[in-house]
Amino acid sequence: QVQLVESGGGLVQAGGSLRLSCAASGLSFSTYVVGWFRQAPGKEREFVAGISTSGTQKIYADSVKGRSAIFRDNAKNTVYLEMNSMKSEDTAVYYCAARQNLLLMRSTSYYDQWGRGTQVTVSS
Repeated sequence: QVQLVESGGGLVQAGGSLRLSCAASGLSFSTYVVGWFRQAPGKEREFVAGISTSGTQKIYADSVKGRSAIFRDNAKNTVYLEMNSMKSEDTAVYYCAARQNLLLMRSTSYYDQWGRGTQVTVSS
């Protein structure tokens, strides 16, 4: 069990960049895989990026691949999502989620620990 709190959201200009943080409280954070998801109004919650327990495996949605980076600092119990070249389509509530497992997956249903989300709005 971990508690997750997202931060770093806000208003950003199209073409700009943003770094989101997912801070975890609790023990054994390094045993959890972590994923970032987002949900725009009227749309399904979708996978954005994921990272393995050690940080050696990273996966990205096609929509953000090449302009996003996920990384973690287990010593700080934090996972980050850096997004560059932001587009209006990136506007959404961003959530981090975790599961105590070695397997990294893209599906929403796989994760059982969720933060409350942070709003990201891209202005154009």
